[in-house]
Amino acid sequence: MSTKTTLARRAVPARGINAGRRGTGAGWVRGLAAVPAVAALGWIACSTFLIPNRMRLPPALPGDQRDMDSIAGRISYYADGPAPTTAPAAEAATAEDTSLPPLLLIHSVNAAASAYEVKPLYERERTRRPVYALDLPGFGFSERSDRTYTPRLMTDAILAMVEEIKRIHGDAPVDAIALSLGSEFLARAAAEAPASFRSVVLVSPTGLDSRGPYYGPPGSTRGSTVLRGAFSFPVWGRAVFDLLNTRPSARWFLEKAWGSKNIDEGLRDYDYLTSHQPGAEHAPFYFVGGLLFSRDITRVYEQLRLPVLVVHGTRGDFVDYAQLDGLAGRPNWTVTVFDTGAFPHFERPGDVARIYDAFLGSLTPARVTAPAG
Repeated sequence: MSTKTTLARRAVPARGINAGRRGTGAGWVRGLAAVPAVAALGWIACSTFLIPNRMRLPPALPGDQRDMDSIAGRISYYADGPAPTTAPAAEAATAEDTSLPPLLLIHSVNAAASAYEVKPLYERERTRRPVYALDLPGFGFSERSDRTYTPRLMTDAILAMVEEIKRIHGDAPVDAIALSLGSEFLARAAAEAPASFRSVVLVSPTGLDSRGPYYGPPGSTRGSTVLRGAFSFPVWGRAVFDLLNTRPSARWFLEKAWGSKNIDEGLRDYDYLTSHQPGAEHAPFYFVGGLLFSRDITRVYEQLRLPVLVVHGTRGDFVDYAQLDGLAGRPNWTVTVFDTGAFPHFERPGDVARIYDAFLGSLTPARVTAPAG
């Protein structure tokens, strides 16, 4: 009897120990599950109180930096070019007949986009003709308010910039170069106002990938308001954006674009500065939600009747141009491919300049006038 009692008494604590171990294991599981939430809360606090979002932002480009009000809100742009000629009237008139028209440069769209992305093109062309580089709405020194960012808004900004150039230089059509997603906005502007453009150059253009062609309803996009809302939710929106724009992440994204670790360090530094400004997150959230990619862009590209030069690379994450073959056969389209990433004008500026000069040489000269005033 006593033996049975002793065994029973020993069995009770044994079960208690096992139960305790199971409880401890469950606690560890709960603790591990809480780690992401704690980390997320910690990052939100860090973003709110420790990460500076009013950093000093120097101009991205040399020359004059100007602002103007437009249908797309307040937009900012850079302007430069050779000094006005002082030659006699007869000589000046002859020079105008063969001079290059103004050039408009348009950067890409990403989490940290700016006019710095066109710097090699801007610095070369400003020695030869009037050159303008636009900060698209939501980027650089343009208005970064919390509003709806759409392809229509971006296109309107480009058309407003063209009207400003024509106000300064007269009604001669302009040349224009755009990068990546900026190419979709430029193509739409040129399709809507063909008399305002002499030529367009599309560097690493979007909308030509194997998921196309894109013949959606006019004004439709390839994005999701739900996805955009998930990124931009007020509690964590800015923290998510700051996570995308740390110095290591800025390098990582550029290395994916370059397809190489040999990125432009000046661009990386400027990306960090321009992404740490008030309101810097608003336009990029429409980008990551796909709401700036046009669902009808194939139709827009097909509407272009002016000379078009496409330049793209073969390295990195932006090399899907499956739809380009259908356009490359058109008589007004020229395609040049370089062994570079998505920014060939940074990697091989001399070769890009040579190709561009040959393209310009095939165009009809445009008369331009000296800047007014």
